[in-house]
This record gives sequence, C-alpha cells and structure tokens, in this order.
Amino acid sequence: MTSLALLQLVSPALPVGAFSYSEGLEWLVQNGQLHDEASVSAWLEAELCRGQMRMEAAALIPLRLALSRWSASDDADALSDLQDLDGWLLALREAPELRAQQRQMGQSLLQLLVDLGHPLPAPAVLLHWPAAWAWASHAWQVSELDMLNGYLYSWVANQLSAAVRLVPLGPTKAQLLLQSLLPLVSAQAKALIDQDPKSLWSGGVGSSMAQLSHDELYSRLFRT
Repeated sequence: MTSLALLQLVSPALPVGAFSYSEGLEWLVQNGQLHDEASVSAWLEAELCRGQMRMEAAALIPLRLALSRWSASDDADALSDLQDLDGWLLALREAPELRAQQRQMGQSLLQLLVDLGHPLPAPAVLLHWPAAWAWASHAWQVSELDMLNGYLYSWVANQLSAAVRLVPLGPTKAQLLLQSLLPLVSAQAKALIDQDPKSLWSGGVGSSMAQLSHDELYSRLFRT
C-alpha cells in the first residue's frame, strides 16, 4: 500500500498545477543558457546538489514530525514549530513568483487531501508545498526515505516535462536523462534524511534570478 500511495503522490496527474510552472527554465532556454540534453542535465544536477531542493527535502521529516504531534494531540507547540519551519522555507524563496507557486501548490494538495478524507486538524491553517507534501506522506503512510525520494524525483520529473516543451529534447531523451539522474536523487535523499535543514545552504541564486526574470518574457508557455 505504501508504494502505491507514493506512486499516487508523484503522479503527473496529481491535480496541484505543477505542470504549469517551469521555475525559471523557460527564461534560461530563451536566453540560450539551456539548449540541449547536456546543459539541462548539468542544470538539474546543480540544483539537486546545491539548490533549494536540498533544504526543502531535509525539512520534510521535521515537518512531518510536527504534523504528527499536532494531529495526534492538538499540540500548540507542535503547530508553532510547524508554522515556523514552513514560514522559514517560504522566506528562502527569493522570488515572489516562487513563493506564489509554493502557496498555490500547497493549497491545491491540501484541498485534494480533504477531498480524499485527510483534512488537517485545523483546515484554516495555511501550509505551503513542502509541508503539504509532508502531510500527504504522513496521511498515506509513505516511509520517510520514500518521502524524500519522491519529493526530489517529482521535482526532476516536472522540470524534464517543461524541458521537453522548451528545449530540442524529445520524450525518449528526457526519460534517458531522468534515468541517469535517479542515482543522484537516491543518494541525495539518503544524505539528507538525517540533516538539519537549517545547517544547509543553497547556491541556487541563478534559479531565483531566472524565475524573477520570467515575468519579463515577451511571450511564455508557463505561469509566472
């Protein structure tokens, strides 16, 4: 059951709107910085190794623990810890476009969980994408390591979906590239499972600048 729940959580059919965002990829392509399989691969590897994703993945377990405590006993301290970490992760997203994406996707996932019978203890509490993912993993009993693997995998898969539409990169090459990145996804999940997210750093300045510049494109396929 756990593996099937993970498949549902990482499915591209999950109605959270992830497919509509390129997270700066569109701007990078239009400015010639990403133009083939090798450059896309290098970009994704850099983000997995030095980007914001590492901090969000490392935060999933403490978010999940706080959610578990809060849901089990209506613990006010657990709710405070949850909201503090959730807000800290959002503040790390420099671009307002990325913060809006985190809000929208988080609320869409939480609404889906309500419809599937897994509401938060207090539905009025607003959580963003990583915390919503942690709640889904808790509600569906996905293991901690699978939770991290799924979070990183889902991000890579969505970026490759965008790349297929933006770069001269066919679906087959995208799948080969995804397969080549799986060992790195797995290694990062294992390395981050015991990490304090606040002890990590992000070198994703280029990603933030690309997302900030996305709104300036004359025409675009993806949401700002």
